[in-house]
Amino acid sequence: MDDMNILRMQDQHPADIAEQLEQLDQKSRNLSFLLLTSEKKSEVFPYFELDVQQDIVRSLSDKELADVLNNLNPDDRTSLLEDFPDDLIKEVVNLLDDEERELALNLIGYPKDCIARLMTPNYVQARPHWTVKQVLDHIKKHGRKAETLTYIYIVDEHNKLIDDLKIGQLLMADSSTPISELMDYTCVSIQTTTPMEEGFTIFDKYDRSSLPIVTEHGTLVGIVTFDDIFDRMKERDTEDIQKFGGVEGLDLSYTNTPWIELVRKRAGWLVILFIGEMFTASAMGYFDEEIEKAVVLALFVPLIISSGGNSGSQAASLIIRAMALQELKLKDWWYVMRKEIFSGLTLGLILGAIGFLRIFIWQKAHIYDYGIYWFAIGMTVAVSLIFIVLWGTLSGSLIPFILRKIKLDPATASAPFVATLVDVTGLVIYFSIAAVFLAGKLL
Repeated sequence: MDDMNILRMQDQHPADIAEQLEQLDQKSRNLSFLLLTSEKKSEVFPYFELDVQQDIVRSLSDKELADVLNNLNPDDRTSLLEDFPDDLIKEVVNLLDDEERELALNLIGYPKDCIARLMTPNYVQARPHWTVKQVLDHIKKHGRKAETLTYIYIVDEHNKLIDDLKIGQLLMADSSTPISELMDYTCVSIQTTTPMEEGFTIFDKYDRSSLPIVTEHGTLVGIVTFDDIFDRMKERDTEDIQKFGGVEGLDLSYTNTPWIELVRKRAGWLVILFIGEMFTASAMGYFDEEIEKAVVLALFVPLIISSGGNSGSQAASLIIRAMALQELKLKDWWYVMRKEIFSGLTLGLILGAIGFLRIFIWQKAHIYDYGIYWFAIGMTVAVSLIFIVLWGTLSGSLIPFILRKIKLDPATASAPFVATLVDVTGLVIYFSIAAVFLAGKLL
């Protein structure tokens, strides 16, 4: 990319610049990045994919890298360091100036899943005895580095958060008005150690663009903005969807993940599920005598087990999503069980009626002859569907609760896992019911 194109590019949004540079070959991309201004480098860098960031870090000189990293927003830098290999983290942290190094190490020191990992210390704070004019002058002097100017945070002499004010309140007030007269002392804040999931809920509840982060003693240490929350929620939802499909969460986007890594992430679950399906074959083998005596039973095996697996996958997806949205807690398992019993029975009756009607119509229309015991076969299929759909619904809805109870991610209750479980047990239910209805007839 020539110098003229680089100059024209400088005025574009950082995300657009990063997208254009990522389409170049490695050498051209790194060279073009170096030609950007110092400020633009720091703005563009967070928009690169992780593998591109790491490649650029390795291509920069110590001085160039220090310049980029010292000017990055602290929350972007923390997110970057989280995913870097240990050797690069050490190299990067040592290049930061004293103030930024201490800041980076403090942020990295918080537990990985707590809201403080997303915070930035770049905000504007003021004292309650200041006038509106003093605050506005303070903003003009120090506001350039602030992540957002939507809210101004009011603290006491010990830096404890008292309140926050919208910038619009200041702009509409008389310049001589003390800040204390505008305060209502109803500030919403999040503690540093609050899990991110709870933080997402708080953002959603209060519909805020940013929220202050305080210690357990109420000391203001940073803010979290909605763009950082949104990015992390997108990562979480993507990982949950991948897990629910029976795939380990991908570290990079699909297009940037090498095929061997895709195989590794998918092979584990496929092997587990394949072994699980072997039990399905074992169950079929256990009932081989019944199948030999009543071959017609085998015709409905795919119908029976797929209905159970589908109902289980449906229930699991609904419960996992409700858990992610904080609609359901562990204590709600009995409520869910009661609700799913009625849902499972109703769905089972619907499918059972359709299954019986299919056999009835095919028999009467002479499409297929099920023999003189067609009614007993129809009842076997109908009753089996009722119980198998009920079992699948209960399994899919309760497995996420069990996983959460033992401190595992409920999303691990993947659709293939639930379907495989119900496949095996569904066969046992089907042939057990067949033994009741067809005893002394076909069996």
